[in-house]
Amino acid sequence: MTHRVIDCLANVHFGETEQQPTFMKKVRDDYFKGPTSMYDPIDLAALLDEMDAHGVRKAILMDSLAKPSVTARTFVEAHPERFALAMGGVNLLRPIPSLRELAAITKDLPVAYTVVGPSFWADGQYPPSDAVYYPLYTKCAELGLPLCVNTGMPGPPIPGEVQNPIHLDRVCVRFPELKLCMIHGADPWWDIAIRMLLKYQNLRLMTSAWSPKRLPDSLLHYMRTRGPSKIIFASDYPVLRMERVVPEALALDLPAEVLDNYLYNNAAEFFFGETGNREN
Repeated sequence: MTHRVIDCLANVHFGETEQQPTFMKKVRDDYFKGPTSMYDPIDLAALLDEMDAHGVRKAILMDSLAKPSVTARTFVEAHPERFALAMGGVNLLRPIPSLRELAAITKDLPVAYTVVGPSFWADGQYPPSDAVYYPLYTKCAELGLPLCVNTGMPGPPIPGEVQNPIHLDRVCVRFPELKLCMIHGADPWWDIAIRMLLKYQNLRLMTSAWSPKRLPDSLLHYMRTRGPSKIIFASDYPVLRMERVVPEALALDLPAEVLDNYLYNNAAEFFFGETGNREN
């Protein structure tokens, strides 16, 4: 196997919830047309087998300050060479205790990035340009910790306008030191996202929750031309399985070096600070 992959967003915590909320069921049934088993508990050995079968060297597992994932932390403890954490659950309305906890956790656990979904809290009232996010931006910049922000129309039936990438324009201007990544694509605002990527050095885009074969031509053109270092692969496992999305990514009409950047190098550099991996 010649390809290398870092899967930058996987959910192993779904099975910890006995009864998924209605909006999560609607995402599974109406949006992704997924099986009822999508939210079942994840078996570590089965996950490692799927990773090995598709060249996934490392996966970043969702976790939360508000509701820590026993599964994610158990997997990281068992295989720190294969897993890292993405830490959500920061209380942006009472930020100081949460940010102290975030800083402490980054010293004890392998946290690759922190994450926030503007549509998913406070009824989608606050776009990322709102000052309520500023303590989080400041702390992440101070720690050198990348921050991922959901962009694009969300799958659940909740307000989506706050996830228009244009709201990050002012953020990039005011916090140029912040390593910022748009996640879950940017549909229907792909062109805005690409223009933002051209404009800001520290901005990236992750294609989590997107089938690679459904990525727009405009994004693939950007990857081939001006943005080979800007786009990052992820599955959103088990919403989309690695066994599906890795082969789809390998089938994209991309030069070999661009594909390697997309699947591995861009994440290795942005989230893990690794350099010298590019096979030029």
